[in-house]
Amino acid sequence: MSALAALFRFRPVALTMSAAVSAVALLPVTATPSAASAGTAAAERVLKDEVVLTAGQGGTTKVKETIVYRFAGHRGFERTFPTRSHESLSEDRVYKLTDLRASSPDGGPTQVAASSGGTRTTVKVTGAKNLTGDRTVVLQYDLRGAITQMGASEELRWPVVGGWKVPVDEAKATVDAGAMIRSVNCFTGPIGSMIGCTQYYTNHTHTQGVYAQQGMLPGEYLTVVAGLPAGTTGGRAIYERRHTVATAFSVNAVTGAALAGLLVLLVGGVAVLYLLRGRDARVVGKKAAEGDQAPIAGAEFEPPDGVRPGQIGTLIDEQADVIDVTATIVDLAVRGYLLIEEEDRAVTGRLDWTLRRLDRPQTDLLPYERILLDALLTAPDGTGRDAVKLSELGGTFATKLAQVRSAMYDDVVKQGWFARRPDTVRSRWTVTGILVTVLGIAATVALALTTEWALAGLALIIAGAALAYGGQYMPAKTARGATVLAHTIGFRAFLERGAIPDGDTIASRQRIALFSRFLPYAVIFDTVPKWAETVKDAGERAEGADNLYWYEGPAEWDLSKFAESMRTFTLATSGSISQSRGM
Repeated sequence: MSALAALFRFRPVALTMSAAVSAVALLPVTATPSAASAGTAAAERVLKDEVVLTAGQGGTTKVKETIVYRFAGHRGFERTFPTRSHESLSEDRVYKLTDLRASSPDGGPTQVAASSGGTRTTVKVTGAKNLTGDRTVVLQYDLRGAITQMGASEELRWPVVGGWKVPVDEAKATVDAGAMIRSVNCFTGPIGSMIGCTQYYTNHTHTQGVYAQQGMLPGEYLTVVAGLPAGTTGGRAIYERRHTVATAFSVNAVTGAALAGLLVLLVGGVAVLYLLRGRDARVVGKKAAEGDQAPIAGAEFEPPDGVRPGQIGTLIDEQADVIDVTATIVDLAVRGYLLIEEEDRAVTGRLDWTLRRLDRPQTDLLPYERILLDALLTAPDGTGRDAVKLSELGGTFATKLAQVRSAMYDDVVKQGWFARRPDTVRSRWTVTGILVTVLGIAATVALALTTEWALAGLALIIAGAALAYGGQYMPAKTARGATVLAHTIGFRAFLERGAIPDGDTIASRQRIALFSRFLPYAVIFDTVPKWAETVKDAGERAEGADNLYWYEGPAEWDLSKFAESMRTFTLATSGSISQSRGM
């Protein structure tokens, strides 16, 4: 077998006589400096690399490597050891080289430095000056991790020679186990190669394994294998967990605790929301019926608790929306502070409305209503005006709208419906959630790159996102606010039915007055078409009822067209004072 392996390893190059003569004839008489340098570099090689491995107790193998190296102008050499192999997705087998040292009997380099990268460790041996000619260097080191327990035996496997950048003329290795060696084998070529080496055998006492290889190319290895009886060294393979994306997000004590904490936080947050929202639901279920009736007392028409449309809109969804401001504009007209005039589209060529100031004291206006009325009837230069076209508000009302909405939030707190402004509560929770999320992202990246605790950072991201999302539901109504909400929901049911007692009980003009008073609330509840049905035929039943006292349509306009007019007016108003309906 050894002779056959040697035959396959021998790679001669044959030349015919004529080719050889031609090659000699083509050789230059004098070599150029560059050619000489190339020849010098090509001459650098390992003439002989002989290694002795002594397996000891505890799995530490003493290695002594005697290298005869032909220098051609360099200060030293380097060779590479495969010291890490990927055994699985998350685990590596490692080989540890320690106590590296070098000596030389004939002036060779003796300074040793080792560096690891990836799966390789590179050992550099250098001297103080450039060298030429042959030098002997003795490299010694301790090797751990090369012993593998294999059932009733141990196996020593190590690429003793190789990883050179230059060719190796002759390689030899000896394994001294201090016990009978059961089997030997060796391979040459790249790591993992199954090509047998030139020669391998045990000595006559079977206590040493001998391995040899003639001619090795740069980068090739001579790997020796020796089977030993169980307990010879007691050594074991060394494994290390490899840091990868998979291991970075593994579940362990730290990440498990973080996930458990996240679960407690989420469950606690749901419990808090349930308590807060559950109270509202209980109050609404108990008191909603109280508001579900026609709120008529003589000639006065008032919604439950005397709540204004803008207040109802803010109370219901805890946000001062643009539609709440639009409904407030309609309410100001209904209450006699404004006159809404619909322009004749056939004349002007476009759909538009004029908001005209009416002479009425502002004593009963709430702060946010006064701010809104002043904002509508104040020109961009700060002067007052008696009228403004709806189309003129576009693009100039945004700053004033923010002031109105802020005053609406202040109002619901003043009414005692909220302990704190809903927008402030949402902002605090949202900002906190965003900060926690950003911190979680940074922590996840840092932990994933350096540890196996990345799930803890991921838990922080989820917690932050939950805070930011749950913060939208954190504004809590007081008991008083929940009661008003219940009455409001009952009032909405009344408007949605659009049913008003008919006949002698409520005359047509009284029907129109009732319709007008509750129309701003219908805008809030998005029930204008249904509510408009209550006065659709009032113009036929009451003389002079083709126009409302607060809304004037163009020629040939009557109350049958009011539902469509109000729908387009609310859309146009919301679009003029803001770019979107919800802020």
